[in-house]
Amino acid sequence: MARVAVLVKAAIDVNLMKADPQGNVLAQQTPLVIAEYDRNAVQAAVEIKGKLGGSVAAFSLASWGPVSAKKKEYENVMREVLAMGVDEAHVVLDDGYVDGTPLVTAEVMAALAGKLGGFDIYVTGEGSSDMVSSQLAPRLGALLGLPVVTFTKRIDIEDGGFKITRDLEDKLEVVHVDPPLVMSVTGEANQPRLPTLLQIRRAFVKPIKFYTAQDIGVKREAKIEQLAIKVLAQKRKNVIIDGSKPEEAAEVLIQRLTEEGVIIPGR
Repeated sequence: MARVAVLVKAAIDVNLMKADPQGNVLAQQTPLVIAEYDRNAVQAAVEIKGKLGGSVAAFSLASWGPVSAKKKEYENVMREVLAMGVDEAHVVLDDGYVDGTPLVTAEVMAALAGKLGGFDIYVTGEGSSDMVSSQLAPRLGALLGLPVVTFTKRIDIEDGGFKITRDLEDKLEVVHVDPPLVMSVTGEANQPRLPTLLQIRRAFVKPIKFYTAQDIGVKREAKIEQLAIKVLAQKRKNVIIDGSKPEEAAEVLIQRLTEEGVIIPGR
C-alpha cells in the first residue's frame, strides 16, 4: 500500500488564449485547464496505485488570480483530476501566492504534504504548459530530503521498488530507487485515459479541500515580476512565385530559400 501525491497545476489554456489588440495576454479572461504534462503525472500516479494499492491525493496551488474570480475554474480542474482516478484533492487558494516563483510553489506543496502526514511517492509533470520551468520536482525533493528522478519515460515496479527509465537529450538512462521519492514524468510516459461518464459522476462526491496562506504558514518572499505576457505574432512574407515556367520558378525558389538561410550553398 502506498500513499501517492500528484502535483497538478491549473494552467492557462494556451489553445484558447485571449489577447488585446496590442498582443497582451488577458490571463483573467483565459480559461484554466490541467497543465499538459500533469495529465501524464495523474495517469502515472493512478497506475502506481493500481499496482501497489493505496490512495492518490492531488495537490494544487493557484498560480493565476484573482482567486475569488477563478475558484470555480480551479474546482473544475480538480473534478477532472478526480474523475481520472484520484481519490481526493487539496488546493491552496490565496492571492498571496499568485505569481510566486517555483521555489514558493515547492515550499507550499512541501508544507501541505507535511500537514497531511507525508507521502511515499510524489509525482509531477516535467513542466507546466504555461511556464515550463521544470523546477518543481527537484525543489520539492530538496525540501523533503528525498531522492528525485526527473524526465521519467517508463515506470516498472520491482519488489516494491522502482525501475525507472529516464528520457535524456541524447540517451535513455535506467535507475533503481526505493520509495519515498519524487519523480517527474514526460509526455511519453503514458497515454492519459479519458474518464467515463460513471467516473465523472463519482468525481462529484470525492472530497476537495481548500486552504489559505494562513492554513499553510509559508511566507512568500519571492515573486515573479511580470513586465508583460504577450502573444508572439508571426507575420508571413507571402512571397508568390510565378509557376507558369517551372524551370524559372525553381531557380527563383532556390534563390529565395538561399537568401532566407534555408539552403546553404555548398552543403
